[in-house]
Amino acid sequence: MAKYRKLGRTSAQRKALLRNQVTALINHGKIVTTEAKAKEIRKTAEKLIALAVKEKDNFEEVTVTAKVPRKDKDGKRIKEVVDGKKVTQYDQVEKKIKKDKPSRLHARREMLRVLYPVTEVPTELAGKKKNTKKVDLPAKLFDEIAPKYANRNGGYTRIVKIGPRKGDGAMEVLIELV
Repeated sequence: MAKYRKLGRTSAQRKALLRNQVTALINHGKIVTTEAKAKEIRKTAEKLIALAVKEKDNFEEVTVTAKVPRKDKDGKRIKEVVDGKKVTQYDQVEKKIKKDKPSRLHARREMLRVLYPVTEVPTELAGKKKNTKKVDLPAKLFDEIAPKYANRNGGYTRIVKIGPRKGDGAMEVLIELV
């Protein structure tokens, strides 16, 4: 008996497909795919969510001082001429940050082994680099998804059958976070 479904692909293609689908599931909350793929995606997604639930409170708050560039009313950096060169002016600001403890840091790195980097683009500026932002999926797992499932022992995903696909008749399903 096999430990996993081969999905008619080479190992590298299969790994890339599953990573892509798990990333989309965690980013969007639900995706539509075939039944066989959904059952494989579920295994990986459940492991990541269980890891996030286990390590969600394993950090400490630290206050640090940071140099932040001074900005004018338009949001542009204020520059000052020093020795014939334009130099940006900086302010000292105290910030509170979350510092991961070693086990949470390890969990974050394990998640990053599976999840692809995601860039969010606003719909009105599609196709342009302006106002794009990178989504930190491990942070989303720790801060948004893990608290929802804190008192739940497994079963974080649900598979709902939609029906056969028109082209090849493969059973399509909706996999979503419960």
